[in-house]
Amino acid sequence: MMNSIYNVILENKQQNRKMLAVLLDPDKCKGKLQDTIISELAKHNPTFVFVGGSHIVKSTDDLILALKNKLNVPVIQFPGNANQFSDKADALLFLSLISGRNPEFLIGQHVYSAMAVKESGIEVIPTSYLLIDGGKNTSVEYMSNTRPIPHDKIDIAVSTAVAGELLGLKLTYLEAGSGAMTPVSAAMIKAVRNQLNIPLIVGGGITTTKSLISALDAGADLVVVGNAFETDTNKIAQFVEVVGKYIQR
Repeated sequence: MMNSIYNVILENKQQNRKMLAVLLDPDKCKGKLQDTIISELAKHNPTFVFVGGSHIVKSTDDLILALKNKLNVPVIQFPGNANQFSDKADALLFLSLISGRNPEFLIGQHVYSAMAVKESGIEVIPTSYLLIDGGKNTSVEYMSNTRPIPHDKIDIAVSTAVAGELLGLKLTYLEAGSGAMTPVSAAMIKAVRNQLNIPLIVGGGITTTKSLISALDAGADLVVVGNAFETDTNKIAQFVEVVGKYIQR
């Protein structure tokens, strides 16, 4: 499928066009905040909108449909478990938490949702998910019952990312966790980027344009930002502009 979202990501990577995804949690993005964020996204388009979270009570369907009704931006689901799957999104990151050793998030949750995902016809993007220590306990760490890779263990992160690529996964996602005190270091991003051929996503703890640029300079192809926009929706315009005008130094 030549116009698939994954092919768009590949093409952007090949052309060195950096990408920004806005991550929205259905439990937080509701009411007035939802209206404000969607309004800002309509005026300042990121590359993608991700919808999901580690622990979601509210259905993701309503938020996905609201986004698709108002925006001309691909909506990609970023589920924390099988129960969060929605066939309303444009694509699904089929995440394997390869930094941990909990079989539930390596393959167990995938088995639970496999037939529903297959029957939906949604575009599926198999994704290596690596949790990196961001200086605080995160929801994904607690809910997945896995330990993050230490912030300074670059060699472990590199070997884990390479293992994911060799297994055939199509994206690598370095995640410091929602609300991380410390984002994934530039040194780790650069080291992982140097050993991968597939696109690299980086998220968690990126709250300023300075930390955004640092991740891009280090080699991130796609940066994911969530919490920063929930607390200050005006940042959406700033971040979209920075990524749109970014030139590799």
